[in-house]
Amino acid sequence: MSSIFDPDYFITPLSPYSHTFPDPRHAAEEGLLAFGGDLHPDRILKAYRHGIFPWYNPGDPILWWSPDPRLILYPDQLRVNRSFRRILRNRNYTVRFDHDFPAVITACASMPERQERGTWLTSEMQEAYTELHRRGFAHSVEVYEEEALVGGLYGIAMGRAFFGESMFSRTRDGSKIALKALSDVLRGKGYDFIDCQVVSDHLVRLGAVAVPRQQFLEELEAALSSAPELGSWSNYRWEYQDD
Repeated sequence: MSSIFDPDYFITPLSPYSHTFPDPRHAAEEGLLAFGGDLHPDRILKAYRHGIFPWYNPGDPILWWSPDPRLILYPDQLRVNRSFRRILRNRNYTVRFDHDFPAVITACASMPERQERGTWLTSEMQEAYTELHRRGFAHSVEVYEEEALVGGLYGIAMGRAFFGESMFSRTRDGSKIALKALSDVLRGKGYDFIDCQVVSDHLVRLGAVAVPRQQFLEELEAALSSAPELGSWSNYRWEYQDD
């Protein structure tokens, strides 16, 4: 497999007039596949259908990635340790779905650690995913303490796959509660996996597993064989039940 540091590695430029992507199996071992194009919602959806996602820094061209390995979480394999179970049982929080998508994506972009090193969630990215939310593809999970938003996540649902994009916490385990709620709801609805994109020690500790890109693409093809369930998730409900 080639690397982006190989002198002869060619990164494919995308046409502004076509939403065609190169085969993700040809991506560099670091995952970089192509650059350019735009963030039109139709292009983004086509990218996800092929196991590709945008990820770039402000001022850079749009970069498109398909990592190898790929980190995924099967909804029934989220680990809940004893201390987290106690937090879940306390029930001093409320979980809502699609209640305030713009607030969630803004919070994800505004986390202090992202501000320090420059966030990849540019204003253009936020606008694109907010439009996907309006179209019924992008969804948010919010965790509230009283009426204060203290944690959450967002991503894209297609077929039986959920593509996780980002999460945030303003209190201990805020994002973990959101992930637990999402995992339970997706398990009940027969989803195959949550795509976590790149390997993260934090998510591995929670039960996510790194799989070869080829395996991910095969599982993705199977997951997309089901028709997408479009529309708002605002009627979804979740409360913790001891496993």
